[in-house]
Amino acid sequence: MAKNVADGLWDMLVSAGVRRCYGIVGDALNPVIDAMRRNGNVDFVHVRHEEYGVFAAVAEACLTGRPVAVCGTAGPGVTHLINGLLDARKEGAPIIALAGDSESALLDSGTVEELNPYKFFDTAAHYIGRITNPAQLHHVVSSAVTIAMAEHGPTVVALPGDVAVQDAPKLSLRLSVPVPQRAPAAAADLTAMAEIIDDADRIAVFGGDGCADAGVEVRALAAKLQAPVGYSLKGKQWLEHDNPNAVGMTGLLGYGGCWEAINKCDVLLMLGTDFPFPNFLPHTGVKVIQVDRNPRRLGRRIPLALGVIGDVQATVSELLPMVAAKSANRFLNKCVKATHSFEKHLQHYVTRGPELTPIRPEYLAALLDEAADDDALFFADTGTAVIWASRHIHYGGDRRLFGSFSWASMANASPNAFGAQLAFPGRQTIALCGDGGFTMLGLGDLLTQVQRRTPVVNVVLNNGMLDFVDIEQQEAGLIPFGTEFRNPDFGKVAEAMGAKGIRVEEPGDLPDAIRTALAHKGGPVVLDVLVDKHALAMPAHVPGATAAGFTLSLARQTLHGDLDNVVTTAEHNIGLL
Repeated sequence: MAKNVADGLWDMLVSAGVRRCYGIVGDALNPVIDAMRRNGNVDFVHVRHEEYGVFAAVAEACLTGRPVAVCGTAGPGVTHLINGLLDARKEGAPIIALAGDSESALLDSGTVEELNPYKFFDTAAHYIGRITNPAQLHHVVSSAVTIAMAEHGPTVVALPGDVAVQDAPKLSLRLSVPVPQRAPAAAADLTAMAEIIDDADRIAVFGGDGCADAGVEVRALAAKLQAPVGYSLKGKQWLEHDNPNAVGMTGLLGYGGCWEAINKCDVLLMLGTDFPFPNFLPHTGVKVIQVDRNPRRLGRRIPLALGVIGDVQATVSELLPMVAAKSANRFLNKCVKATHSFEKHLQHYVTRGPELTPIRPEYLAALLDEAADDDALFFADTGTAVIWASRHIHYGGDRRLFGSFSWASMANASPNAFGAQLAFPGRQTIALCGDGGFTMLGLGDLLTQVQRRTPVVNVVLNNGMLDFVDIEQQEAGLIPFGTEFRNPDFGKVAEAMGAKGIRVEEPGDLPDAIRTALAHKGGPVVLDVLVDKHALAMPAHVPGATAAGFTLSLARQTLHGDLDNVVTTAEHNIGLL
């Protein structure tokens, strides 16, 4: 039997390593899904919402390094993909989106569900191809897969249903995907780096996700240079573990001596990070050397003494023997001491956790850290869940943290954890979900987790509000507004949907509840924890504008009759002062 275009599409995707596709079937996409069924080598995950499927695919693709397919039918199905694809672009996930398209004879006629894929996907995709003739099959699919893998991001293949059923061209339908080169910096840049470093007394390192395979090399360089090592949220899991020079993070999530290290040094090595909050980075008085594979990131946050194109691991390996060892460790010791002092400060509400109601989120995160496996996979919703995940849970070794950390979308944690569980069956996958994010996207597709019997642990931080937005409004000097909502008993809702539901209102019940949730097999768990909505997290360094905004907001709340809320917030966070 002759193969049609849709058959050829799946032959090519399978040869490139695609083994799973997330999406929803329908009209224009039906021939593509039928061809996938005939192919038999791709696991189709029928989700309740296409966006949920893309977030699941992003986690799977990033954690495995393999390309993953997602799909949506013409018009509304396609538009539901877009937020997840923007996340894929920001997080560097090789996703191939299969977009159903209007019948080819009706293109550009304004027919029902017609959408121009080139315009619509332009902000999200590295490549967009539209197959309106079978002869395009090979070069469009080949480009989509190669670019997704080489440029670490999403691509789109739009395919009308009537073209999908036409005969495929008579040529090889296999793909050979090139392995991206991971080269060190140019020799001249390495020499310039070594000269700047050797001429300075105080060196600091600030690393990000580009250090994923360079932990050993960066620690060795830091030890040789007596350099404190700070990191972005995405760099934490690569640089904090087993690192005596680790000094924490900066930014509003910041803790430890990181701000002091990177702002008071003579030379700052920014390694594989595109930290997007320049008000926490040095702008004068510090020579900054930035190393990154992507030249677009060089110098776009702060002025540089030297911008270097190169893979971090390969570049640091070449640099190590070129720099002279430094013996003075006073600067390092000062930053490390500040880090240890701040870490003790962070334990206040962990230590007091068993006696405080509502439950402190710090206590919840610390108990999860203690009870979870050493190779657990953690996923955090954008919001205060990220604060507790970054400060009170340890990563490194085989334990990982993932989230929408560059795009910062709501509702990513539960689908991320679902995709990871499919990729790593039986491994602990723990989603730290904000109640807003869980009700936005996670709750509907809890049915998908039940159907697939995936043991995802969905931990819901139930405080009845968009907590991080509330904090943002106060930082801006505003009276919090539009952030509160009513929640159901998520434990009971989960049970009604076929999942295991656990609700915790008292801190004394929390340790056993966490152990029960983590031990559950054969399906998902929803651990609904009523946490203190007044809990705040004070960064190690607070910019003047942020402090002024909080002060102004509290004053305005008092003048508008919200003194009780101001007093309660102060009482619930006195241990942070």
